[in-house]
Amino acid sequence: MAVLSFGSVFLAILIGGFIVVAKISATLEKEIGMRAMAIARTLAQSEEIKGSIGRPGGSASIQPIAERTRLATGVDYIVVVDMEGIRYSHPVEDRIGKKFTDPDLGPALANNEYISSAEGVLGPSVRAFVPVKVEEGTRQVGVVIVGILTPTIGSILRTIHLQLFYSLGTGLIVGLLGSVYLARKIKSAMFSMEPEEIARLLEEREAVFQAMGEGIIAIDTESRITIANEEAKRIIGKGEEEIIGRHIRDVIPNSPLPEVLETGQAQLNREMLLNDTIILVNRVPIRFKGEIIGAVSTFQDKTEVNRLAEELTGVKAFVEALRVQNHEHMNKLHTIAGLIQLEKSQQALDYIFDLTEEQQEITRLLAKNIFDHSIAGLLLGKYSRAKEIRAELEIDRSTRLKELPPRLKTGDLVVIIGNLIENALDAVRREKPERRKIYFAMFDRKDSLTITVRDTGPGIPEDRREVIFEQGFTTKGSENHGLGLYLAKRYVDLAGGTIFLTCPPEGGAEFRICIPKGLEGQEGE
Repeated sequence: MAVLSFGSVFLAILIGGFIVVAKISATLEKEIGMRAMAIARTLAQSEEIKGSIGRPGGSASIQPIAERTRLATGVDYIVVVDMEGIRYSHPVEDRIGKKFTDPDLGPALANNEYISSAEGVLGPSVRAFVPVKVEEGTRQVGVVIVGILTPTIGSILRTIHLQLFYSLGTGLIVGLLGSVYLARKIKSAMFSMEPEEIARLLEEREAVFQAMGEGIIAIDTESRITIANEEAKRIIGKGEEEIIGRHIRDVIPNSPLPEVLETGQAQLNREMLLNDTIILVNRVPIRFKGEIIGAVSTFQDKTEVNRLAEELTGVKAFVEALRVQNHEHMNKLHTIAGLIQLEKSQQALDYIFDLTEEQQEITRLLAKNIFDHSIAGLLLGKYSRAKEIRAELEIDRSTRLKELPPRLKTGDLVVIIGNLIENALDAVRREKPERRKIYFAMFDRKDSLTITVRDTGPGIPEDRREVIFEQGFTTKGSENHGLGLYLAKRYVDLAGGTIFLTCPPEGGAEFRICIPKGLEGQEGE
C-alpha cells in the first residue's frame, strides 16, 4: 500500500509538472503571437511598403525596412509578399523575388489577418499574417508575415529546472510520509474486522448470490466459467462439477457470452431457448481499471411470464374481434332498418338469414377445429377485419389445430398468425375490391404444424425478399413498423421451424410455415 500510494503521488506530481510546463508553453506562444501580430500590423501601415509592393524594384525599398525592424524587434523573420505570393523581403536575400508557397498564405490573400503555428527548419514558430491595403483600405496589394521561433518544452524545462526539481522533491517527501501513514492506518484498521468476520461477510454475500431468483453465470478472459448460482445450474440442468472451470460453450453451445467479452458491448433483454425453456438474458462485460476481465450473464425463466402474456394476448384478440364485429353489426343494423322503412320486409329477412348463416358457419368452423380459444378469437377478429376493408379472407375448411408443437406457445402462434394476416390485409388494401383476397390454412399433422397465408397484393420485389425478415425493414414508410415479420420469424426459429416466401409471376405473396413437433435440434443459449 505504501509503494502504491507513493507511486500515485509521484505520478500526480509528475503529471502536474508537465501540465504546468505545457501551460507555460501555451502562454508564451500566445504572447509571442500577439507580439508578432503587433509588428506585422505596424509594417502593413507603412506608406513606403504600401507604395513599393507590386512595383519593379520594390524589394530595394522594402528589404531594408524589414531587416531594420527585424533586428530592432528581435523577431526571426519578416517577409513581405504581393498578391501573387512573390517575396519582397526575406532574411535570406537569395529568396527575394521567389514565390512564397506556404499553404497558410491563402486566407491572408483573401483579406484576413490571423496567427498560425508552423514547424520550420529552425524549429516551431508562430507567424502573424496581416494584409497590406491601399486606397483607404479598399484594395489589398500584399501581405506582411512576421515569424518568431517558440521555445520548446525542453528549453522551458532547462530554464525552470531548479524550481521544478525543488517542488517535485518537496511533494515526493510529503507523499512518502503520507503513504507510510496510510499503509499503517489501513493495516491496523482493516475495516475494523478480524479475518473471521471478513470470512463470515463473504459467506453472507455468497448466500445472497445463491438465493437470487435469476440464474447468474460469469466467465473470465479465457471464457471459462468462474461463478454459477443454483438457479443457473437448475436451468442449465448440470451440476457444479460440470460447469465451474469449463469453457462456456462446452456447457452452453453457441453461447454469445464470449462475443460480449471480445466486443465489450452489453446485450440486454435477449430471448432464447435453453433446455426447452424460454429465458430472458442480459449479458454485460466486467471491467476493471478500464480493461475487460470477464463477462456475466443473468437469465430468468419466462414460463410464468409467457403464461400471463398468453392470457392477455387471448383477451386482446377477443376484444379486437368484438370491436370489429360491433362496428360491422351497427352497419348491418342500419341496412336492416333501412329495408324495413322501405317496406321491403322479405328482403330484410333474406339479408338477416344470409348474415346469420355466414357468421354461424365461420364461428362453427373455428370453434370445432381450433382447440385454442385465443387462436380462434384471433382468426374471427381478422375475418371481420377483412370484411371491414371489403376484402375476402378465405379460411380453408380443412384448417385444424388440436395441439401445439412442444416448443411453440399460444402467444407465439398469435404473433405469427396475426402479423402474417395483418400484412396480407395491408397488401390487398391497395388493390381493387374485386382483387382483395386472402387465403389462410393451418394443418395439424402428426409430425408438424403447417401454416399458409397467401394474398393477391402487389407482391414483394425480388431485391427485397432477402431482407424482409430483418428488424426495422418495412414498406409502409413510417415509424413503429418493421417488426411484424421479424417477430414472426423469430418465434418460428425459436420453435425450430422454417418460413418460406414465394411470389408467383401473376402477383401476390405466399408465406408458408412448417414447425416440427419433434424436439430435435434445440438451440443453446
